[in-house]
Amino acid sequence: MKKILHFAAIGLMALSLNSCLAGKFMSHYALTPEVHGVADIERTRHKADSLLPGSTAWYDNLKAQGILKDQWITNDEGLKLHACTVPAADPANANGTAIVVHGYGDNHFVFLYLVRMYRDQLNYNVLFPDLQYHGYSEGDEIQMGWKDRLDVMKWIELAHNLFQDDFMVLHGVSMGAATVMMTSGEQLPDYVKCFVEDCGYSSVRGQFAKNLKDMSPLLPKVILTSASIVTKREFGWSFPEADCRKALAKCQKPMLFIHGDADDFVPFEHLWENYKAKTQGYKEYWVAPGAVHANSYAKYPEEYTRRVTNFLKTVKNMIKYGSIYD
Repeated sequence: MKKILHFAAIGLMALSLNSCLAGKFMSHYALTPEVHGVADIERTRHKADSLLPGSTAWYDNLKAQGILKDQWITNDEGLKLHACTVPAADPANANGTAIVVHGYGDNHFVFLYLVRMYRDQLNYNVLFPDLQYHGYSEGDEIQMGWKDRLDVMKWIELAHNLFQDDFMVLHGVSMGAATVMMTSGEQLPDYVKCFVEDCGYSSVRGQFAKNLKDMSPLLPKVILTSASIVTKREFGWSFPEADCRKALAKCQKPMLFIHGDADDFVPFEHLWENYKAKTQGYKEYWVAPGAVHANSYAKYPEEYTRRVTNFLKTVKNMIKYGSIYD
């Protein structure tokens, strides 16, 4: 996202005297980048291997055996959406199901390190989707997690019907984390027990304000208001709607918040905005020292895995003793 929005700076400066045109430019540039979806699959396969070597070979091997499978749904707007599923390493003794959600400009390949963590180390079944406009999924624009939350709810149902677990965790990174937080504020089935968000922004407006400032401190903030109006008119939602803090205020189920303190893309303070917004139910956080954006696992793979493992164990103990909402 940072690279994409950076190249918009010249255009925005040229249009800044007309905030309506500048807002339209920003909305379309941010939400409809030219290279996306299937055309960008190969780059993201390489990215998956850079984050955890051998990931695509692992993926290809399981798919060749028929263990890792493609899944498809049609959402309420008639879009055909794609995900992959893979059962736990020891399916008969699976500890639950994880839904792993990717970030902006990525797809189901990129966060294979989390899929492998959940399947191979924690013995969870995993579903990992392509959000709208990404990977093999249809869609005319990026939804920044807002409409994506409705699609995730359909994937929740499919994963449960497939694996028949009574314990499900939703885990997202960056925009995927925002998607998970936005989903957490919805009425979800009882078998959805908890959430893990890794470096998610607190709101779309807040994130775009940061991007706008990075482009040039001279660009007027009224561009954001204009961009939000354009997004509402053309894409069906506005920036104020897509606010993780509003969803977190309604979330009663446990959540683990993760953020690197060297993150200069989704600023570190977004961690505290999100953490403070969740006022009901159990919560905990982990600050990854020196980690930049979406880098906490790569920098501390063992610690990351331990933190997630312990959080899930804590949630299961709370369920056992009837204190999950404390």
